[in-house]
Amino acid sequence: MLIGSSLMPQKKNPDSLELIRGKAGRVFGRCTGFMMTLKGLPSTYNKDLQEDKEAMFEVYDTMCGILQVSAGVLSTLKVNSDACSSALTPDMLATDLAYYLVRKGIPFREAHGLSGVCVSLAEKNGCSLKDLKLADFKSVSNVFEEDVNKVWDYEHSVEQYQSTGGTSRACVTEQISKLETWLQQ
Repeated sequence: MLIGSSLMPQKKNPDSLELIRGKAGRVFGRCTGFMMTLKGLPSTYNKDLQEDKEAMFEVYDTMCGILQVSAGVLSTLKVNSDACSSALTPDMLATDLAYYLVRKGIPFREAHGLSGVCVSLAEKNGCSLKDLKLADFKSVSNVFEEDVNKVWDYEHSVEQYQSTGGTSRACVTEQISKLETWLQQ
């Protein structure tokens, strides 16, 4: 689903999901307002509930529109796997480098800082994180070992998150299955 540009009519912008994201602020704002009204109900005559209608109808209308656009986007979506793969860069795995250190026993706050030092070192050396040598990593922390090179495997990065709601294939498949079951009820 594409939207035409206001300046260049020949240009098509795939910004449907950005617009949905923008609507989320309004929906959550209305939800927060509604919760503020509800919190005082136990000690009142509930007359303040007359204020919920405008917010609820607006959120309902907004969600109907969002769901229509989302269905359209998802039904026409074509993922270009090659373009996605070529867009991956080692700096995207800097947090994985921090998790690597956590698994070696370093507290996350410290590991995050050490990962940042590694990023700075790579920038200083004019290379990517994965091109740093083991000696470079060890100059930051002696905890680094040869297995640090496993951090630069993008598929491993996704598969390592096995908890509920995680990014591994098994977790995503489970989430899809639960959602399909819920939709059929």
